[in-house]
Amino acid sequence: MVASALVNARLDRSGAEQFKELISDRPIIVSFATVTELHFGAVKAHWGEFRLRSLDRDLEGFTVAQPDDALMQRCARLRFACEQLGHPLAQKLHEADRWIATTAIVGELDLVSNDKVFRDTPGLSLLTTLSE
Repeated sequence: MVASALVNARLDRSGAEQFKELISDRPIIVSFATVTELHFGAVKAHWGEFRLRSLDRDLEGFTVAQPDDALMQRCARLRFACEQLGHPLAQKLHEADRWIATTAIVGELDLVSNDKVFRDTPGLSLLTTLSE
């Protein structure tokens, strides 16, 4: 959500500005799953080569966290913990979201998102612009 708003800031400045305030001057680290989702959205929207290259240029400003054994094991444990709690992040539908949350947890990073699926995720520090 946040990476999409920042990448598409030329289209929607209001959404990006809210998130920029939360991020401040910290570096932006995104999960490989975030990059995958951004590319999927672009392909699904039938973006042309020019817009796809623009997306890649925008993504160069982010650090992309790649999966490794520790991340994969932690993601499996997070899914199990969420399943035990009845948390929606355990659902297969939220697999990309689970990778994103796990990346933040393992990296001891704040996850900046307004996506409600991240609320009350065990071990996750969530920053949001939503009041509730």
